[in-house]
Amino acid sequence: MNKPLNETVLAYHERTKHHFDRYARGPAHINWNAQPDAFRRYAGAARFELPLVADTLASTYVDLYQPGAIAPQPMILKNVAALLELSLGISAWKQYGENHWALRCNPSSGNLHPTEGYLVLPNMTHIAAGVYHYLSHDHVLEQRGIFKQKGTEILEAALSTGSFLIGLTSIPWREAWKYGERGFRYCQHDIGHAIAAIRYAAATLGWKVQLLDNWADAEISIMLGLEQNENFDSTEPEIPEVMLSINTQNHILPYSRGLTGRLLGKSIVPATTDTRWVGKANVLDADHHYEWPIIDIVLDATVKPATEETNWTPPPLPPLLPLSCQSRAASLIRQRRSAQRFETITPLSLKGFYRLLDSTLPRNGATPWDVYPHLPRIHLILFVHKVAGLSPGIYILLRRDGIEDNLRAALQHEHFLWSKPKKCPEYLHFYQLFQGDAKNAALQISCHQEIAADSAFSLGMLAEFEASLKKGPWGYRQLFWEAGIVGQVLYLEAEALGVRGTGIGCYFDDALHSLLGLTGTRYQSMYHFTIGTPLHDRRLQTLPPYAHLQTKKQGITNK
Repeated sequence: MNKPLNETVLAYHERTKHHFDRYARGPAHINWNAQPDAFRRYAGAARFELPLVADTLASTYVDLYQPGAIAPQPMILKNVAALLELSLGISAWKQYGENHWALRCNPSSGNLHPTEGYLVLPNMTHIAAGVYHYLSHDHVLEQRGIFKQKGTEILEAALSTGSFLIGLTSIPWREAWKYGERGFRYCQHDIGHAIAAIRYAAATLGWKVQLLDNWADAEISIMLGLEQNENFDSTEPEIPEVMLSINTQNHILPYSRGLTGRLLGKSIVPATTDTRWVGKANVLDADHHYEWPIIDIVLDATVKPATEETNWTPPPLPPLLPLSCQSRAASLIRQRRSAQRFETITPLSLKGFYRLLDSTLPRNGATPWDVYPHLPRIHLILFVHKVAGLSPGIYILLRRDGIEDNLRAALQHEHFLWSKPKKCPEYLHFYQLFQGDAKNAALQISCHQEIAADSAFSLGMLAEFEASLKKGPWGYRQLFWEAGIVGQVLYLEAEALGVRGTGIGCYFDDALHSLLGLTGTRYQSMYHFTIGTPLHDRRLQTLPPYAHLQTKKQGITNK
């Protein structure tokens, strides 16, 4: 007899935890020379070259948080290109000796990039209505779906004026190749990062983004042409994740104004009837040495049906704490990196620290949280090492009202202080649980990684696990998305403060729970993160993101 779906999710989550005496199941050996292709391509699909225009955007990073500071730009191909360049595009190349690899604006566990992006466009100048895959390596759109006249009419009738869609998918094999059974978790983290990356990029253009959380996975799959099995390698399935609506005329009202009626999948999927699908997906890895059936099981268990809309309204909060950053938004977005090492001397300012915490709180109509219409279920457990004016120790940040009594009861540690630090903004539900050196605890819990102890602080993202699964097993995926959005916020805010962050996917789940006195599965750790002053590896050379395209063009010209 098959397990109920939520039991399947719980079984997967327990099975894929790391423990002090064993790690989750993964490959016994990693051959980096055999890494799967990091770029999906469609042979036979028409290609539309996009201009590289992010450097022309003058909006500053702080402008992104000021409603109305950036006038909405028109929905033309140049601006669509800027959105993609700053969200899913390459941000730089790194080179060490003869090895070189790409970094992207949307971070990924192990830099493996299972996330793929697709556009569903109405008729525009220079490009016809259809479904397009974004190939970040070449900064081009590959036309996968060619709509007939009737399909174009259905699409344009369903979309608001000045709107188009972005669909995100995952190719689990890219993560499972390195991380084995835990790879599904990392795919979902990456979707959260990508959602936030798209929201930030849209903000540079004065555009809004809406998460179409009412869509069924099957509707996304049909809309993006993933059902065309003959065009994909059966050992490397591509999984539908989420559909986003990009609104260029800034006509989405704040949720508090009572707007409902997000685009229904059933109103637009008929546009794909009689669509001509073009292009065959490249094989990413011709030689699979390991297979992980548990990933297929949890994928099946977490398939999302069509659901009712969710519209949670954030409570009123004071304006986000000020930031003195003068960087252009495009520059800051592309300079985001994952720190590999931290220096152990320089403390983070208290003002900067509270700004970081404040930026993780959802505000009505504010970037990037206006994209995520769900009650916050992620709270932060912080290991503070070097923050000026704050004693070292373990702290907690509650990201919503009404949860404090529940968490106080759940964190069964009689010595926890629950004291609010001096100079902490009143509206931040931020408390010190333990005073003392927390470096060793952070180090051990984060798989003995020095980055968790050498930083200014590290943190674990503690989720309201059981409550999230009550709406359905797909709530498991959405917890990782929320954690990924928090991570993307921390990445960019750290850069704006002149420091650097790093997501930590390897941690001992139950070790954190034990430290906090947690039992059962009401709360579970979903993701870890760390921020500090980075040490730069001078052996690595940084190259411009699309210099390879210029070299290629020059080579053609010379011939």
